[in-house]
Amino acid sequence: MIKIGVLGAGHLGKIHIKCIQEIDGYELIGFYDPDEKNSSKVEKDFGITRLPDVQSVIDKTDVIDIVTPTISHFECATLALKNFRHVFIEKPVVNTPGEAKQLIELAKEANQKVQVGHVERFNPAFTAVRPYFTQPLFIETHRLAQFNPRGTDVPVILDLMIHDIDIVLSIVNSNIKKISASGVPVISDTPDIANARLEFDNGCVANLTASRISMKNMRKSRFFQRDAYISVDFLEKKAEILRMEDVENPDNADPLAMIIDLGEGKGAKQIIFDKPEIKPINAIKTELESFADAIINDKTPLVSINDGYAALDVAYRIMQKMNYSAGN
Repeated sequence: MIKIGVLGAGHLGKIHIKCIQEIDGYELIGFYDPDEKNSSKVEKDFGITRLPDVQSVIDKTDVIDIVTPTISHFECATLALKNFRHVFIEKPVVNTPGEAKQLIELAKEANQKVQVGHVERFNPAFTAVRPYFTQPLFIETHRLAQFNPRGTDVPVILDLMIHDIDIVLSIVNSNIKKISASGVPVISDTPDIANARLEFDNGCVANLTASRISMKNMRKSRFFQRDAYISVDFLEKKAEILRMEDVENPDNADPLAMIIDLGEGKGAKQIIFDKPEIKPINAIKTELESFADAIINDKTPLVSINDGYAALDVAYRIMQKMNYSAGN
């Protein structure tokens, strides 16, 4: 059993605690949260021990699960790694790309595993279509949320768009050559609605929109590649795939098939609609299970600290185009 402790028992921290208690590979030793009232309630509701400080959690465990505010991620993770503990850390990995680089070096020196909580990688709708990606050439994402003051301490790029940045980087195997972006602060002091255009060396273009002042929630992405269109609804956990395959002999094809004649000497293609089976899962539980598997079997975590750095670096480059930073 892997002994694990949780730092932070806010809204998301409670979800982590509940999930960990349901995972066979972990033994939840306890948690630390500086809020006395909240901690007492968590102890009672989940039947676990509140430890007196961060160091006491580290001393008693093999793995530290960091679900604190982003501003404290670096300090908590640094202390854990210097004590040779594996670290699961919520997104964004830390507050700045510079901190992320330091954390990468610390993880190497300590020879400990670090996984970043980009949970949409484990969304069942995305994992269902993952095998269909070859080389996307145009990507359109919309991540819209109704206003919630809980996330307004950071720009919408770090709060919401970073999910889609990570997804795009995970499937586009190319470097970014150009970023264009715009954003508007409507309610808070940093952008509440933003759009970014990422242009890659291989010709792919990704157009990302994020808003936390929308009338309804939406988390949809569309991916276009040669002979295929892939649609993913991260919120409703649905996916559709439209594929085109060459037809050798159109005259002998299924009469009910959708066949497109491409013109003289260009052959024909059949349109195929796929709706992959999507099994309902708890994505947070799944990502925590995957980290246990990485530790037990000595594998690279599915969302590594390098992935976390890459997404954060692009997020900062987007904010720089808007003349904003996390500290503004």
